[in-house]
Amino acid sequence: MEFFKDKHILVTGAAGFVGSHLVDSLLGFGAKVTGVDNLITGSRANIGHLRDNENFTFIEADASEKPESYLPEEIKLNLVLHFASPASPPRYQENPIETYLVNSQGTHNLLQFLKSNLPNAHFLFASTSEVYGDPIEHPQREDYWGNVNPNGVRSCYDEAKRMGETICGVHQREFGMDVRIVRIFNTYGPRMDMSDGRIIPNFISQVRTNQPITIYGDGSQTRSFCYVSDLVQGILLMASKPNLSGETMNLGNPHEELSILQTAETIKKVLGKPELQLEFKELPGDDPTRRKPDITKAQLLLGWEPKVGFVEGIKSVLTSFS
Repeated sequence: MEFFKDKHILVTGAAGFVGSHLVDSLLGFGAKVTGVDNLITGSRANIGHLRDNENFTFIEADASEKPESYLPEEIKLNLVLHFASPASPPRYQENPIETYLVNSQGTHNLLQFLKSNLPNAHFLFASTSEVYGDPIEHPQREDYWGNVNPNGVRSCYDEAKRMGETICGVHQREFGMDVRIVRIFNTYGPRMDMSDGRIIPNFISQVRTNQPITIYGDGSQTRSFCYVSDLVQGILLMASKPNLSGETMNLGNPHEELSILQTAETIKKVLGKPELQLEFKELPGDDPTRRKPDITKAQLLLGWEPKVGFVEGIKSVLTSFS
């Protein structure tokens, strides 16, 4: 994408699963990238191949803090992609304070920094389908306000992302800044942490080690799985298209809404172990029963639609770990 050539872009969460793929794509388009990550859930291994890339600078820092404390003086930025945050339920429940701070205080600090120093820079906030909570409407459109438990076990993430969206809206409306929001639905692909407790890593790890597959609840709850390369393309389109300031966009794969049971059976089949048993456990609190994005807006405004099917994507993940 020509838009990114010679731009200086800050990516928070650069050593994370999605963040590291974003960095790779941006560098491939000729951008200069400064990556920030405190490595709570990110990994140096995800960006190790960039160690000698002269267009990439990595800063180990907490993106909750004021950017003046970790960015070089007089840094000139064209775009900030704010992706710093634990994203799996076990990880953000292990780090609840860090999670709500980076999505609320961190978002505020970054936008205030841009407002004071770089008012023409664009800002894109990584929100989540979790802002819809356990949705009453299905599929979920961007104008649906959600059904979130404000004091539940997932609220350190759900409500922090909602607060981050509020902060984005204030800076866009009150100060005329170019601020955009993407709501990311369940994403998978290479560089996922196989121990982070999310559905795909859990199932793959259990099947590969011949363990029973853990199903929480009765397995009828659904998720819509989007392969990481499709997601990254949507993010970069959202960041680069003109006249999208103030917009919020769902990014996910509505063609791959699968029940948890279907997901388990598909992964068992792809790995050639259909005989493995399922082990049912109690459903965690506030776990959404259905999740599927309405991507009409992304289709119309971005010309974007995911292309990678679930079986193809799972095979790619397995190849990356072999």
